[in-house]
Amino acid sequence: MKSKFVLLLTLIILFIGFVIVKFVIKDKTTSMGRIKIVSSPTAEVYIDNKLLGKAPLEIEYDVGEHLLKMIPEGMGTGTASWNGKINIFKNSLTFVNRELGQSDIFTAGEIFTTEKMKESAKGPDYGEIYVETEPQGAIVTLDNDEKGVAPMILQDVMRGDHELSVFMPGFFRRTQRINVNSGYRVNAFFKLSYDQSQKLLGDIEKESTKSGEVKRDYVTVSNNPQGWLRVRADASINASEEAKVKVGEKFEFLEEKDGWYKIKFNDNEDGLVAGKFKEGWISKEYASKE
Repeated sequence: MKSKFVLLLTLIILFIGFVIVKFVIKDKTTSMGRIKIVSSPTAEVYIDNKLLGKAPLEIEYDVGEHLLKMIPEGMGTGTASWNGKINIFKNSLTFVNRELGQSDIFTAGEIFTTEKMKESAKGPDYGEIYVETEPQGAIVTLDNDEKGVAPMILQDVMRGDHELSVFMPGFFRRTQRINVNSGYRVNAFFKLSYDQSQKLLGDIEKESTKSGEVKRDYVTVSNNPQGWLRVRADASINASEEAKVKVGEKFEFLEEKDGWYKIKFNDNEDGLVAGKFKEGWISKEYASKE
């Protein structure tokens, strides 16, 4: 009788131990995610005000929302520190890259996270990408194909490696290679850095010749991956498309506004890929002024 009681007690203890291992210890280990942090220049990394080391750094950390702070080495560098909120997801990697500048407007970088999609994708070979930028309104390009303006969701993205790029007039372009997994969403947050070389609005001077005639400036369409450039009705990515012009074509310059050139049609029908226009706007990024 005593041996049976001991055996029963042993089985109960083993069962309790099994429950603890399976549902407590295992659950605790799977409630962790990974975070990888890189910076330029080297910076000390704090999460929730706890010093974890210096970037580059890759560690496991609790899932959830956390406060990340990066302080550049040496207080005399003229480089500002950075802090912001990040999310760490279960069994997933959060990637943080920061190029620290002299102030926030000159700081740039990316934060990428991956999470399981709440709704099923188009098929087993598809995922999606959510793109957000600071400042908002940057032009989003995926694999050299212009998609729209951030914030936006790119749905039904084929799994595999892709090139994701964002651009806003007056700021430096940011480009990263990302991997999209089936049934997962990549959350991409881009911080854009101000480009000091860009002219301010209203800073364009009108030049005249000695004879009093207006000197005419010209704009040439620069080489780009598409091989052509959109002409829009206004200086905005949301404006309607009037035409497409070929690389190398030269047009009379009319006006400049916030990263855009206004041009006049040069009557060269062979220079058109599609559409027609008398006057229109082209992106300054893919054109040069003479």
